Amino acid sequence: MTLFRLLILLCIVTSCSAQPEKINGLSFVASPIPIDETHTKPVVNVGANYAAIMPFGFIRNLEHPEIVHNTDRQWFGETRSGAKQYIEQLRKKHIKIMIKPQIWVWRGEFTGYIKMSNEADWKTLEESYSKFILEYAHLANETKAEIFCIGTELENFVKERPNYWHNLIKKIKTIYKGKLTYAANWDEFKRTPFWGELDYIGVDAYFPVSDKKTPTIEDCKAGWQKHKTTIKSLSETHAKPILFTEYGYRSMDFTGKEPWESDHTIKSLNFEGQTNATQALFEEFWSEEWFAGGFIWKWFHNYEESGGEKDNQFTPQNKPVETVLQTFYKTE
Repeated sequence: MTLFRLLILLCIVTSCSAQPEKINGLSFVASPIPIDETHTKPVVNVGANYAAIMPFGFIRNLEHPEIVHNTDRQWFGETRSGAKQYIEQLRKKHIKIMIKPQIWVWRGEFTGYIKMSNEADWKTLEESYSKFILEYAHLANETKAEIFCIGTELENFVKERPNYWHNLIKKIKTIYKGKLTYAANWDEFKRTPFWGELDYIGVDAYFPVSDKKTPTIEDCKAGWQKHKTTIKSLSETHAKPILFTEYGYRSMDFTGKEPWESDHTIKSLNFEGQTNATQALFEEFWSEEWFAGGFIWKWFHNYEESGGEKDNQFTPQNKPVETVLQTFYKTE
């Protein structure tokens, strides 16, 4: 074999074995104002290559069928025009986009419990949700967003109305030609009925991994094993990559026990636990071929005023865990 042919063969083998670029994403929180380079530069600095843009619709309560969205009563970033402006600014920094429309129930009640009491209300909800989600499917098409998320943590809605969701996916595909996912809650994703129709199995990855006040990296890695086996199995069953549509930990005591906990009355402050839990997640998943990447929860536009030494919420901004994030994102 000539040297030239050997080089060609080597190039082919290398090309075939190359792994897709990991999605190193941030959940970019909507704000009341337009953004500019001062808001997008920190996204680049941390090494992110994707941002989730999250316009919102609002429901009065868990049994109310009408979604209010894209109004002048919302924050700018929660609207269609705001989402588009954010995308345009992030594109200038070569950041790829997932559009992830979300529902907010008044008083912060869990969207997975949305349930109508009669058929008429279910039909009204379906019509209202279609208007909401198709509005942003059109925006995803217009802005050439790389990924579109068709819903977030809506387990009961999906369970009660599966035919609606199958038909909705068909409608979305007539509008938007990019990659599709759905953000299933960590205890929901095993039962989601339409993974075969999407491109990514999306999981909001708030899995309990440790009961310790300050878990070590090893504690959290051990806690991941039973969940990881299930996650990998589902990926293999559907031949679809896993995408953590949300992941992250609060900088508080017992951060790995109930990672979904957002109770603002909790006052403990624990950066070590947050850092260790986040590093364990990276070490467990980021090198796996069947894992596409994820979007850390959450990233605010006003970097200098966000997070910091007194903040025990999810954001990694201006905390020790940001170095972990940067290390893994920039090495991809």
